[in-house]
Amino acid sequence: MAISQKVEKLTEMLEPAVTACGFELWGIEFFQQGRHSVLRLFIETEREEGVGVDDCSTVSHQVSGVLDVEDPISGEYTLEVSSPGWDRGLFKPSHFLRFVGEEANVRLNAPLQGRRRFKGIIQAADDTQVSLLVDGEVVQIPFAGIDKANIVPNI
Repeated sequence: MAISQKVEKLTEMLEPAVTACGFELWGIEFFQQGRHSVLRLFIETEREEGVGVDDCSTVSHQVSGVLDVEDPISGEYTLEVSSPGWDRGLFKPSHFLRFVGEEANVRLNAPLQGRRRFKGIIQAADDTQVSLLVDGEVVQIPFAGIDKANIVPNI
């Protein structure tokens, strides 16, 4: 099973557990490293104080229970739960919509216009593509072609 398919399956499996704890499952990263893997969950909250260490621990405990029962990952793995942070990853089209006007780094699976990396201002997004203003020109990036994307912190 491809990593992207595994991430989709894990998202479907774990999202209810995260929601039950009162958080939004912002995104999942899964890295296979030989016989040992890393499963990283990013959780978000509407609370002004944000996500704390105790929140991560609560979600980790809840998610671990689901993973123990379902056993979707063969071999050893490490579960990490954290907030998305300042340079938060953008995993869904709705994430891009939420940050229209912000600067983002986008890495593609395959070259587009001879490039795999773009840095620009998010102009728009829908289920099929993201519009980025890059060097004064709007580039339409197919959402399915995005390998990784994140906000550039404005600190």
